[in-house]
Amino acid sequence: MRHDRLPDGFGVRIDPRVRAFSGGRILIGGSPARMLRLAPEAAELIGDGYLEVTDTKSAIVARRLLDSGVANPRPRLLPSLDDVTVVIPLHNNADGLLRLLATLRGHTVIVVDDGSDEPVRIPPRPGRGQVTVLRHDTPLGPAAARNAGLRAATTGFVAFLDSDVVPRSGWLEVMLGHFSDPQVALVAPRIVALDKESNALARYEHTRSSLDLGRREAAVHARGVVSYVPSAALLARRAALLGEGGFDESMQVAEDVDLCWRLERAGWRLRYEPAARVAHDHRVAFRAWFGRKLFYGTGAAPLSERHAGMVSPLSVPTWTVLASLLFATLSKWGLLGGLVTLATALMRMRRVFKELDNPTRIAALYLARGYFAGMWRLASAMCRDYWPVTLLAVLASRRIRKIAITMALADGLADWFTHRDAGGLDPVRYVAYRRIDDIAYGSGLWLGVLRARSFEALKPTVPPR
Repeated sequence: MRHDRLPDGFGVRIDPRVRAFSGGRILIGGSPARMLRLAPEAAELIGDGYLEVTDTKSAIVARRLLDSGVANPRPRLLPSLDDVTVVIPLHNNADGLLRLLATLRGHTVIVVDDGSDEPVRIPPRPGRGQVTVLRHDTPLGPAAARNAGLRAATTGFVAFLDSDVVPRSGWLEVMLGHFSDPQVALVAPRIVALDKESNALARYEHTRSSLDLGRREAAVHARGVVSYVPSAALLARRAALLGEGGFDESMQVAEDVDLCWRLERAGWRLRYEPAARVAHDHRVAFRAWFGRKLFYGTGAAPLSERHAGMVSPLSVPTWTVLASLLFATLSKWGLLGGLVTLATALMRMRRVFKELDNPTRIAALYLARGYFAGMWRLASAMCRDYWPVTLLAVLASRRIRKIAITMALADGLADWFTHRDAGGLDPVRYVAYRRIDDIAYGSGLWLGVLRARSFEALKPTVPPR
């Protein structure tokens, strides 16, 4: 039985993107966005945006803020580093393993050799930190290798590191503090590029890797901005993973997504902590890079079989879809219909904010944000998940061709502008790589759907609001 109360000394800070109204009694934000109403005494506890747990009452308020997604944890208590075992699944990457082990001196390490052509040999290491090697005679897959290490570990926490990563200084300490919250089962670092600029593709991957979830800390929710974390680098509470059966060994891809969603469904909390960083040796040769993106796409179909209704390439409110379709007609009546649709949505949203000062202005602000975010999701899905359908429509209609090309360019340029300071890649090559990235993933998605003989992973969801 879990004791879920946050310990004294644990702090939470309101996310800077959250907006406070009515003297701090109403908070709007989180992922997905929501409006949180607080009692006056709870709002007083928060003060300048920070709340420290000192008693049962403050622990309840802090938990509510965390679970609503409007606040982020600021733990002060650390489990011991000696209570962590590092598990490394390995298949035919001896050089990467030696590079990784050089950064893990002093740690207890279990290497699971998953049927490598040449059995792993670990040279003697002076000082603290034992390295144990387990071997599968035939490859069983990374999920099975991680589970073997999980079962062999005896510590309270297990860190999973793939053999092609290199953790940065302080990576473990930053993540370990989150486990002072007894409801946290898993924490993941930010995955950054080991090779940042050897060629143009390396610069693109440094900016837009599928493994890099960005610079903002977040709770991990299936329907949130950070919906899962990759298994290339994870830190987990061992008992929580064992209780959920570990990784699904029948899955060769997306087993990390499946694990995150099963843990969440079981009531555990998961965190993404970008202050902890682990460098990854990205694929920067075009053929290997394209193949990996395609491989990632094939994971959607098996996920949809295990998590019905959770896998959708596109989730946009009805009013956003309707307004966009009307505007896309490029006609006078379409423009008028789109404006009427937005006005109707504004009136409905205004009722949500009626107890605030100037509810029309606040509703208009959030409506605009929601509409443009929905537009970009539509553009992204058109170029990525549904690109075969878009291609057929482009070939069939000149009007659709103009709209599709405009949206593809606008989406790519907007994405480049957002990430322009990270990789130093010019907009032409960035947009080109971005669209090829989408085609590769989308091709894998359709391939997986055809293999599964189920179109569940392609079904869009349209929430009513």
